[in-house]
Amino acid sequence: MEIVHWFVDTLRENPAIAIFITLGLGFLVGKLKYKNFSLGTVTSVLLIGVLIGQLNIPVAGPLKEVSFLLFLFSIGYSVGPQFFASLRGSGLKQVIFAVLICGLSLGVTLITAKLFHFNPGESAGLFGGAQTISAVIGVADETIGTLNVSSADKTDWINIVPVAYAVTYIFGTIGSAWILGNLGPMLLGGMKKVRQQTEDLERTMNQDASSADPAMTKAWSPVTHRAYKATGEFFSTPRTIEETESFFESKGLRLFIDRIRHENDIVSFPKADATIHHGDDIVIAGRSEFVVEDASLIGEEVVDSSLLSFSVEQIPVMVASKKVIGTTVGDFRTSPNNHGVVIVNIKRGGVEIPLTVSTRLERGDILTLTGPAAQVNKAAAVIGYADRPTTSSDMILIGLGIAIGALIGSLALRIGGIPISLSTSGGALISGLICGWLRSKHPTFGFIPEQAIWVFNNVGLNMFIAVIGLAAGPTFISGLQQMGWHMLVAGVISTTIPLLLAIWIGNKIFKFHPAINLGCVAGARTTTAALGAIQDSLHSTIPAMGYTVTYAVGNTLLILCGLIMVLA
Repeated sequence: MEIVHWFVDTLRENPAIAIFITLGLGFLVGKLKYKNFSLGTVTSVLLIGVLIGQLNIPVAGPLKEVSFLLFLFSIGYSVGPQFFASLRGSGLKQVIFAVLICGLSLGVTLITAKLFHFNPGESAGLFGGAQTISAVIGVADETIGTLNVSSADKTDWINIVPVAYAVTYIFGTIGSAWILGNLGPMLLGGMKKVRQQTEDLERTMNQDASSADPAMTKAWSPVTHRAYKATGEFFSTPRTIEETESFFESKGLRLFIDRIRHENDIVSFPKADATIHHGDDIVIAGRSEFVVEDASLIGEEVVDSSLLSFSVEQIPVMVASKKVIGTTVGDFRTSPNNHGVVIVNIKRGGVEIPLTVSTRLERGDILTLTGPAAQVNKAAAVIGYADRPTTSSDMILIGLGIAIGALIGSLALRIGGIPISLSTSGGALISGLICGWLRSKHPTFGFIPEQAIWVFNNVGLNMFIAVIGLAAGPTFISGLQQMGWHMLVAGVISTTIPLLLAIWIGNKIFKFHPAINLGCVAGARTTTAALGAIQDSLHSTIPAMGYTVTYAVGNTLLILCGLIMVLA
């Protein structure tokens, strides 16, 4: 017992230890799965925090607010380029859809909260859980603090927010994934029909007027290098590199010769007029599923570590050039600037999108390119800016960006005696959007590595949630008993109705392709778990094409909707 008392007293005297225990155990529990079910990291951290919070551990200081502002700024920074780019051009249709679905989700949840006579804290928790937008917890806490009510009411409402969130989040996540991944295709004509329509779209997107490029069909396939002995019929006479690559092209294969061994001499990245003689060893580079395996084309594959031991460059490149924005992957392929360069994948707003000939490049897209260093650098200069791997973040942008955004957000406009403002959290989010957009326009400043974004997103949010859980621990059980089954029912209603209406609206009014329709709904609701379920059901990554723009819009608007849930 002495050890137990010592442990509890230590946690109370050093609450930072309790926070890190909560984070560690929360991430551990969040990884556990039963079939396709998982609590997820945020909910797990919250519940572990509540459990440890039963020990009455006070957490003082601004840690909660600092963590949350870091999270919101990084969210805005990562989706900023897509958010502003989508406000014009071909993405506008998806923007309008996302705004409509966010309004629909807010309206249904607000009506449900009124019907069940929920207080502002319960209403905000309901919205955050049912719409799976965890950041609403922080926005609600801050907004409740500005209300003209007693301190006791403020405390009660703030404490009930995470309880309502935890009760409704589980169905919000699982229900969304099941509705969009299974029920959605059935409502759009049946799983078999939607899968066929998706396959048809994939085939269409991999054709252009000039040529087909089967090497660009599967974004998840890696680029590889293989060695062959040039003994096939084609090499019965000496061939130049240009002739050989044109021969591959005629077979529908976008492959490059990266090395030649003639007798004992090895030439790396040979020029177009370099000659391949019968019996030479050559290294072929390309996407792995299309590297030649038919010995009749080249000759037998050889295992030669010395021939294959050479360096190629692989770097992420941000699309920033006006000459490239709006062009397709097919255009990339045919450009003489990109000879020898292969696209490994494309990420938009942090989400990998399908890599097809007709995939259009947008400002802020990150292309991972690989090939000879000179050619990759040449291509990068034309495309935009090479985001070379580094561990250094622009802390000037992060610090001043959050500070200025929070200061502007703290300014309040009084309407009828009620102070209305974006709040410091809303200001930090919008500041992140602007900084991310400016970074895409002028990529020479404001760099934040993808790994740092991950830390800010995940550790920032979950450290905030850990503090919330620890603080709510002593009143969590009583709050749960107080709400009972009606909060769970309200959550099911608030999750299901907007999703079903969104599928119908996307199909009948916006006339999206079924796969893109489901991706748009998942994005507008910012439910990544549902996107995974949709892609698994349809055996395709095509739904991601509807996810990125709507996610950028939804992730911004749904957080701000948390303000309305409290004030309404």
